[in-house]
Amino acid sequence: MTTMDEKIASFGIGQVIHHREFNYRGVIFDVDAVFQGTEEWFQKNVGVGNPSKEEPWYHVLIDQDGRVAYVAERNLLADDPTEPVEHPLLENFFTGFNGDHYQARQTLN
Repeated sequence: MTTMDEKIASFGIGQVIHHREFNYRGVIFDVDAVFQGTEEWFQKNVGVGNPSKEEPWYHVLIDQDGRVAYVAERNLLADDPTEPVEHPLLENFFTGFNGDHYQARQTLN
């Protein structure tokens, strides 16, 4: 059962994205329905696009860069998935690339 205020993410785990403002590619490895960081992190890091804490936020492995980003939905665009992403942590989250998106590893809680 869904409620009117339930958040629907526009992007999924394994999807290749492009950051609107910072012009990098990456792959999503986790999604939060709303902002899950600290107020201190938000104030220090969020100036671009003035995102809401109430929209979906994505954990992204940045292509050709060892860093991980935490990005508001409004700053993301779908990217051409035919070019694979290169990141040292890719194998921790995905089993491979199928030409369309990355296949997430199955995890047991």
